[in-house]
Amino acid sequence: MEKRSILHMLDPMPNNSPFDINMAVDAGFDVLMPYSNVKLDSVNGLTQDAIFSRGPAGVKRTAMFIGGRDIGLAIDMLAACKRAMVPPFEISVLADPSGAFTTAAALVACVEKELAVKHGKSFADCKAVVFGGTGAVGITTAVIASLAGLDVAIVDHLSLETANEIAGAYNRRFGSHIKGAFASSDAEKAGLVGDVGIIFCTAKAGVQVLNAGVLKAAKNLKVAADINAVPPLGIEGVKRSHFGAPLTHAEQSPDAVGIGALAVGDVKYKLQNKLLRLLLETEQPLYLDFREAFAKARELV
Repeated sequence: MEKRSILHMLDPMPNNSPFDINMAVDAGFDVLMPYSNVKLDSVNGLTQDAIFSRGPAGVKRTAMFIGGRDIGLAIDMLAACKRAMVPPFEISVLADPSGAFTTAAALVACVEKELAVKHGKSFADCKAVVFGGTGAVGITTAVIASLAGLDVAIVDHLSLETANEIAGAYNRRFGSHIKGAFASSDAEKAGLVGDVGIIFCTAKAGVQVLNAGVLKAAKNLKVAADINAVPPLGIEGVKRSHFGAPLTHAEQSPDAVGIGALAVGDVKYKLQNKLLRLLLETEQPLYLDFREAFAKARELV
């Protein structure tokens, strides 16, 4: 009789994400085992406990998910899982802390598509800024976009030093070329968007980051994308359901289009489901992070 499928869910936070648990159930896992407050030095033991108890056939029905809120820690935990494997006792692992990897992958893939379809351009042709860029989704968005060829800066609303430190740390880790930027006032935001082709808004929910006045300064804008689904939305004029709709407030860029939170969220949901299903379907162990997520997101859009 085929063994039931098990997903071990490691999370360094006090609670595992209900969102991720729901997604894992819907992807087809029979049993979910959440672990909270997991330390990096515990990952090796937990992984080996998971792989040695089921036999070579059973490990194909066993997988691991890494959550949390710290994307650097998630990558380190994924690497620790991989090091703990003892062939043929190997299981597949997916890291997606706070949903940042799948959300950012979906966001960048949607923007890349609209840039090509509506404007006939690639990332190599544009500059971009990421507002809310020092959070988990913002950093991941910038790393993915930079590795895909985009000249991108992450914006911090409190400190240029913070933005530069974070950009430097992730550039060293992943080989990206992110820049740091700072803007707290509308005038400073207008200065940042004046010559960019792409605006990503990954700031916290319920905060309007860019109003119509700021957008009027965007003379080269091609695509503006916002992941905030809670009113007030992050970019004025970008509705939640927009996927390539005209951006009415970018008066100096009449061909600019917007992408809203529900459009990105639909791709993110399908992407996370696809990656979780891959853990069940693969014959060879997979170790999935934002890079594999972006590759699959490009296929979905």
